[in-house]
Amino acid sequence: MVSHAVTRALRKSKTLRYGVPMLLLIVGGSFGLREFSQIRYDAVKIKVRTIDPELEKKLKMNKVSLESEYEKIKDSTFDDWKNIRGPRPWEDPDLLQGQNPEILKTKTA
Repeated sequence: MVSHAVTRALRKSKTLRYGVPMLLLIVGGSFGLREFSQIRYDAVKIKVRTIDPELEKKLKMNKVSLESEYEKIKDSTFDDWKNIRGPRPWEDPDLLQGQNPEILKTKTA
């Protein structure tokens, strides 16, 4: 009789009826998300590790540092430098290179 009264009280308890399943869902979902995200990161690690051996040789041979590039352009003068804008998607790139901007305004208008 005691067990019958206890089970009826447990069934009426909102904490056990709604709270415990909610907690199980939250905790179980956390573990599930951890497993799925771990699969994602493992796949990225495998993809990064498999590099073409020929490409790896080229990368090792091509040692370029910031200091070496700086030494190349250190003595350059930029006084005669001219800003030339690149073509927009709707403009012809061959027409734009090396021309005066005023000529372009008359051609596009």
